[in-house]
Amino acid sequence: MALNTYYTLGKSGLRVSRLALGTMTFGTEWGWGADETSARQLFNAYVDAGGNFVDTADLYTGGTSEAWLGQFIAERNLRDRMVITTKFTYNAEPGNPNAGGNGRKNILRAVEGSLQRLGTDYIDLYMLHTWDTITPVEEVMRTMDDLVRSGKVRHIGLSDTPAWYAARGQTLAEWRGYEPLSALQLEYSLVERNIEQEFVSLGTELGMGIMVWSPLASGLLSGKYKPSESGSTGAGRLATMQGSSNPGFQKFSDRNWKIVGELERVAQILDRSMAQVAINWTANRPGIASVIIGATKLSQLEDNLKALDFEIPSELKQRLDEVSRPAVQFPYSFFGDEIQGMIHGGVTVGAKPVGYILNQLIQSSGAGVS
Repeated sequence: MALNTYYTLGKSGLRVSRLALGTMTFGTEWGWGADETSARQLFNAYVDAGGNFVDTADLYTGGTSEAWLGQFIAERNLRDRMVITTKFTYNAEPGNPNAGGNGRKNILRAVEGSLQRLGTDYIDLYMLHTWDTITPVEEVMRTMDDLVRSGKVRHIGLSDTPAWYAARGQTLAEWRGYEPLSALQLEYSLVERNIEQEFVSLGTELGMGIMVWSPLASGLLSGKYKPSESGSTGAGRLATMQGSSNPGFQKFSDRNWKIVGELERVAQILDRSMAQVAINWTANRPGIASVIIGATKLSQLEDNLKALDFEIPSELKQRLDEVSRPAVQFPYSFFGDEIQGMIHGGVTVGAKPVGYILNQLIQSSGAGVS
C-alpha cells in the first residue's frame, strides 16, 4: 500500500499517512543516529513514497532533529504538504526548573524554540511529551488552546501520560470549549502491549487517534539481536543504551526472546522481514491511527515502508497474539467473560451492531433514506 492513502487523525479533519517518519535518529549527538546526508536521504525516501506525517521533539539530538527536518522540508518547498508533529517537556538547561516540564511558562518557551528551529510559523500537531506528575491538566489544556487560537499550533495531543490524565484533559476541552486532543502518542509493539488495557478504548471513545512509537521495540523485533549468556549479541540502539535506566530500552528478557523467536518463524512463512511483520501487526490493531517508523539507514526505511503491502493470515496473527499476550491485571481481570457472565445472567450482551447505531443516528437527525 502506498503511503499516499491518508486517514483522519482521531476526530479531527487532519489527514495523515498510516506510517509516520520518526526523526529521533536525525543527528549523531547521542552516539547513534544518522548524519545529515543520511537523514536527508531518509526524509526524501519517505516523502517520495507518499508520506506526509513526520514526528520530532525539541529534545531530540539537542535540537538537531527539528533543525534538519525544517531544513529538508524547506529545500523541497513542502511546508503545506507536510504534517509536522513536535513535542515539549524535557529540560535542556540543568539548574533551571522552568526550562522543562508541562507548565505554561515552559510550554510558551518551548514552542518558540521549536518554531525557530523548524523554520516555520506554525506546528501542525503539538504534543506534551511526558507527564511531569505535577502540572494540572487544566493548565496544560488552557495553554494549548491559547496556542491554537494564536495560530502557532493547529492540533494538539498527549504522549506518555496516564489514561486518567488524558481523559480529564479531553473532558475539560469538551466542557470549556477548548481545542480537543486529536492524538495520543504511546509505545506499542508485540513486546509492549499494555496500552490495550485502557488507552485503546480511551482513544476510541473520546476521539484521540493513537500514534505508536517504537513498533520494533528499539530494534529488538528487527532480528538484529540474539540472546546470549551475557544478555544479547548485536549492534544498535539497545546495545548502545544497555546501561541506561530508561524503561524504553529495557527489552532483553526471556519473554521477549520467545516473542522474537515466534516472529522470526512467522516472517519466514510469509517471506517477509521480521520488521515488516512486526509493523504490520501493530498498524492493524484496534485504535491505531499511525505508526512511527525510524531508521538510521536508507535500506532499513525502504524495508519498513513495505510493511503495509500484505496481510497477515488470521492463523499466523493468532500465533503472534498468543505469544505476546500480556498478563491482565486488576481491575481489567474483572472485565472478561467469566465475571461478565455473572453480571449479565449468562446471557451474551454485546455492543450494538453498526447498522443499529446508524439507524439510530438517522432517526435522531430526522434524515430520510433514499
